[in-house]
Amino acid sequence: MNHILVTGAAGFIGFHVTARLLSQGHRVTGVDNLNSHYDVRLKRDRLAELRQFETFEFHEADITDVESLSHLFVQNPFQKVIHLAAEVGVRNSLLKPLEYVQSNVLGFVNLLEQCRLKEVEHVVYASSSSVYGANRKIPYSTHDAVDHPISLYAATKRADELIAHSYSHLYDLPTTGLRFFTVYGPWGRPDMAVYLFTKAILEGTPIKVFNHGNLKRDFTYVDDIVSGVLGVLEQIPVRTEPVSESTADDLNEQTVAPYRLYNIGNHQPVGIARLIDVIEQRIGKPAIRENFPMQPGDVLETYADISELQQATGFTPSTSIEQGIDRFVDWYLAYHSRGR
Repeated sequence: MNHILVTGAAGFIGFHVTARLLSQGHRVTGVDNLNSHYDVRLKRDRLAELRQFETFEFHEADITDVESLSHLFVQNPFQKVIHLAAEVGVRNSLLKPLEYVQSNVLGFVNLLEQCRLKEVEHVVYASSSSVYGANRKIPYSTHDAVDHPISLYAATKRADELIAHSYSHLYDLPTTGLRFFTVYGPWGRPDMAVYLFTKAILEGTPIKVFNHGNLKRDFTYVDDIVSGVLGVLEQIPVRTEPVSESTADDLNEQTVAPYRLYNIGNHQPVGIARLIDVIEQRIGKPAIRENFPMQPGDVLETYADISELQQATGFTPSTSIEQGIDRFVDWYLAYHSRGR
């Protein structure tokens, strides 16, 4: 089995990806700086779950630290890398732009440089649906222009896509970027809507509903996301012959580099008002809703065209919002019953 590095292993998606890899028999080294973007106890509890596997090893380190990252790669001959470490969230990036650039751009370059030097077979990295900015055409396609991000977070993720292409083109380093669309599920982030709404309804505190609930998100259950990530991990891009842009069928045919870029979402947008309804029904208690205007950097709707990923890997998300919320609330109640 492969020895795989997962950055952001104590994070929400990183935890689930690592757990699936370990259950499949892979050896996984996880890296995370355990920052305080949200309660570190949740991150440590995720790590405690992963440490039940003998083939898991964890390093508390920051990917912006060149020396630490270099030492890690010298000590471990990784075949593949899944890069999920990042400063996340649109709204917080408005407040801490330097931290976002440092972690998301410089940290990513540091990682790519180590992967280049050690000839890693494949780098799969997290991009974001936020790169589509204020695009009005839906569903979002990787054919669409993404030249006008409306948040610093989106700008850092678009920069990562361009830098990855440069490394693939110049150094034949195979890279695949995944534009994630609103991931939710057990062990999720406390600053995300599903967690926030569930907590507020149970505690009887108000929910902040932006734009009067007239927003839609392509909520994607984390198990489906993990299946997509591991599906592309095995599809290592190769250098190809040039194809005329006028005849290329998709974005991935417009480069000769060993580089791929896909949307990964549920392909079924759900309104925020409906999401709250589903959580209310599952809990059996009404929400207290407080309406607020739309926030800077926010968009009205996200909706993923996943046809290219489906064609490449057979990716088929199968979890409805009702099923996903059931599983999340079950986990939330069990987790917090332990005094968390």
